[in-house]
Amino acid sequence: MESDRGGVLVALADGAVLLDIAGPAQVFQWAGRHVRFASPDGRPVRTDVGVPLGVDGAIADFVGCVDTLVVPGYAVGKDLSPDLVRSVRTAAVGARRVVSVCTGAFVLAEAGLLEGRRATTHWMACAELAQRYPAVDVDEDAIYVRDGPVVTSAGVTAGIDLALALVEDDEGPDLARSLAKHLVVFLHRPGGQSQFSVRTGIGAPRSSGLRHVVDAVAADPAAEYNLAAMARLAAVSERHLTRLFRRELGMTPARYVERVRVEAAQHLLEAYDDGVAPIARRCGFGSEETMRRTFLKVLGTTPTDYRARFRASSR
Repeated sequence: MESDRGGVLVALADGAVLLDIAGPAQVFQWAGRHVRFASPDGRPVRTDVGVPLGVDGAIADFVGCVDTLVVPGYAVGKDLSPDLVRSVRTAAVGARRVVSVCTGAFVLAEAGLLEGRRATTHWMACAELAQRYPAVDVDEDAIYVRDGPVVTSAGVTAGIDLALALVEDDEGPDLARSLAKHLVVFLHRPGGQSQFSVRTGIGAPRSSGLRHVVDAVAADPAAEYNLAAMARLAAVSERHLTRLFRRELGMTPARYVERVRVEAAQHLLEAYDDGVAPIARRCGFGSEETMRRTFLKVLGTTPTDYRARFRASSR
């Protein structure tokens, strides 16, 4: 097939998430790219919501003649199509860059394209991606991650962020900014995906002592939780408690307390009219300034900006 300079190929199989396909495709098409769709066998596919999609041919037909290969996501827990994985692995060889949207990262990982690379995916699937593919350096907070010619994005609408970033790389900020305005989205979304769930990666502890500490912090995040106090709650030494936190939760005791307090503050900011300062005290930050600095560190945004974006509609 004749080379398509700057062309975009979306590699599809049955069950692909419709918005993962439509968002980036719209951005690239409005940016003047030739967007084509292909499946492993060249047959039409049906998306996760049942919408049938025609394709322009088999993925193998486009090997060596596509600029950007895009792989949308699929429901986590379902078996990946072996034909799709093989086709993506082959098509990636001749592409200038390979892109995954949301859980499309699992297809890239299964194809061996993420080995030794940084990558991201939907926050709900980051832990599973890291567990299934230990050679992948999973970034749980990033909206999108570039690692050489491979670019991965967080969940669903983050595919639009990724596509805009690639348009900005290729064509400059003016076109990307114009497209963002047309789409009514941020050109650069504030904060990372941690603002949607700070509990990513926090599992249920196996140790009864650690469970006691975790439950106590969740029940009263404003209490004093230095290492000595938490060790007394768990009835273990400070050193052993630190080991338990790292082994079972993948973080330090202080980091866990910080994340629980952030999540408590997020809930109050979303649901209630209380001022930022009272919320800071109720959640254990002590002062508004401390909470502001912590939000910036953990979520990449301030409490005020967080409330403006996520506050429930007035009742």
